[in-house]
Amino acid sequence: MTFDFNKLKKDFESFEEQREELIRTSRDIIRLSKKTIYSVHRADMKEADKSLKELKQKIGELEKFKEPKLVASASYKIALQEYIEALCYLEYVKNGKIVPYNELGVDHENYLLGICDLTGELVRKALSAGIDGKFSEVKDIRNFVNEIYDELINFDFRNSELRRKVDSIRWDLKKLDEMVLQMTLKEK
Repeated sequence: MTFDFNKLKKDFESFEEQREELIRTSRDIIRLSKKTIYSVHRADMKEADKSLKELKQKIGELEKFKEPKLVASASYKIALQEYIEALCYLEYVKNGKIVPYNELGVDHENYLLGICDLTGELVRKALSAGIDGKFSEVKDIRNFVNEIYDELINFDFRNSELRRKVDSIRWDLKKLDEMVLQMTLKEK
């Protein structure tokens, strides 16, 4: 044969090794993101900060993946989105705000997708607050999610994953509205 497949095979194997490493790294990032979020839900801020420190170290490992196919892969994107969700949830609970886009060094699409996922965690937080009778906290969360939704509906997401996730925020907001209404009626 006149064509040498050795270089092609080497490049293929190198890509596959990188892909497998990305998948492992992504799994670790997702696990640590969930651990951070669950620690915040349990009000164990010491554990949340510890998990977040590990998470930030792991997220730094994504920088070594330069191959466009890897950066565009689901593993890479989901890892970033979970990280953004965890980081912003912790920031909201600590300071009542989210980490600004320009401070994270991530692309706008993954940031927005992570913020969309954040609202689900905020609904869970509101449910816990409601169970504990913390009506003002439920209202604050409802108002915060409403602000996020008000901002996101100004974008033209077309028919994409972002459009579907923004639509899901509307349902999260409806749940929060119903909680606030029920608590208001119960108060009267």
